[in-house]
Amino acid sequence: MNSIQTDTKAEKRILPDHAGTELDTTVNLAGVELKNPVMTASGTFGSGEEYSEFVDLNQLGAVVTKGVANVPWPGNPVPRIVETYGGMMNAIGLQNPGIDVFCKRDIPLLRKYDTKIIVNVCGRTTEDYIEVVERLAEEPVDLLEINISCPNVKEGGIAFGQNPNAAENITKEVKKHAKQPVIMKLSPNVTDIAEMAKAVEAGGADVVSLINTLTGMKIDIRRQTFAVANQTGGVSGPAIKPIAVRMVYQAANAVKIPVIGMGGIACAEDALEFILAGASAVSIGTANFYNPMTTIEVAEGIEEYMREHKVGHIHDLVGIVK
Repeated sequence: MNSIQTDTKAEKRILPDHAGTELDTTVNLAGVELKNPVMTASGTFGSGEEYSEFVDLNQLGAVVTKGVANVPWPGNPVPRIVETYGGMMNAIGLQNPGIDVFCKRDIPLLRKYDTKIIVNVCGRTTEDYIEVVERLAEEPVDLLEINISCPNVKEGGIAFGQNPNAAENITKEVKKHAKQPVIMKLSPNVTDIAEMAKAVEAGGADVVSLINTLTGMKIDIRRQTFAVANQTGGVSGPAIKPIAVRMVYQAANAVKIPVIGMGGIACAEDALEFILAGASAVSIGTANFYNPMTTIEVAEGIEEYMREHKVGHIHDLVGIVK
């Protein structure tokens, strides 16, 4: 692990409440200390720079980048996004400019801010993932989030994250080459999320994050065709939150490594559900599109809840609902 991860510690956010006690919102993920448990969800915040005029990125625990591949990906044909009841559906197809552009353009922009950088990595083969992970080994980023909802082209298109053996194997291979701690991002499109969490833990994952989007479909009845050109897409937003909370609870109670929870978080109350269910940190996605200040509001709301309930450290809330 390079010096960025080992020597740099987040400044503790110690906040005096009305009674004079102290609040500590710092979170430790595999040795990387975040000033608070709030981060962005991959694909909803770009590189962070475009949100910087609305959001003080220095106040976030981490920024999670859009997915990065070994070569540029054009993504799926349009239309690629559609609103759904209580959320949205996207079939972007992980469009991205590739690792070379990302390292040259996006990392320097993010390093201007006092926040941790988590790079989301995508690929269609094990070799794709390894190429990106190796390229990032000496870059000043703090953690790697491995998106295993990508289709494994060598296995007929099934996602790495839908088969426990494939998930464990890709985790092992990534860990062999990664210099930063590895977060494995789990797909909810499985029969048993606890089994998937245990599989990546067995493969050496340092952290798990969940959930990714749920596969859905919408029909445009006026045009009498699919609402997105890809036919299916990933459903996100408030409508999926109860499913996400349930899966985070199951995963957190199946593994010993930290869990990052996400899926429909729109306010502090939503985030706290995930934390009480067992998440050490939370990621906010779809809400960023209609309220760019959501991440800051959630961080402040968590602090207010801690004051109200006289909780000194955020760790004291993690997984207390059994």
